[in-house]
Amino acid sequence: MADSKKNTVTVVQTGSPLRRPQEQRATLVGLGLNKMQRSATLEDTPAVRGMIRKVSHLVRVVE
Repeated sequence: MADSKKNTVTVVQTGSPLRRPQEQRATLVGLGLNKMQRSATLEDTPAVRGMIRKVSHLVRVVE
């Protein structure tokens, strides 16, 4: 049986999406972030990790 506790990652938006490409803005929305200092707890999957890497200059991962 699989582990009942899923791995999660919490990200906090630290940078503004203003004057950023539309692709980066859409990635922030996909992560559930749209305003400064917002946080979102997401399932730790390769897709989510890739999105975090794409906007790493705008977000901070909370351990």
